[in-house]
Amino acid sequence: MKHKRTILIDLDGVLNEYKGDYDKNHIPNIKEGALDFLQDLSQNYELYLFTTRDIIKAQSWLVEKKIEKFFSGVINQKIPAYLIIDDRCVCFDGNFNSVLSKIKNFRIWYK
Repeated sequence: MKHKRTILIDLDGVLNEYKGDYDKNHIPNIKEGALDFLQDLSQNYELYLFTTRDIIKAQSWLVEKKIEKFFSGVINQKIPAYLIIDDRCVCFDGNFNSVLSKIKNFRIWYK
């Protein structure tokens, strides 16, 4: 069996309909297209849900949305991974000045 590279996927703003209105007791509904995205991605990559939310609540959300089978686990700490998919990140391109510019001009996709 071929080794699958690991990808960490953020929950809020990536897999769900989160738009900045954080409520620790409520995780928004799954985003349209997320199921197909996870089905495709999980064929070639090992996936972990990477979230700052309560892990038990996040695991329950995965089960409720019937997508838990695509994930090897739910984590809140960075582990060795090929990629991280997040709505609040800047990719380091080897140039600190370029990264500073990206930080200054950063906009969350839903704003």
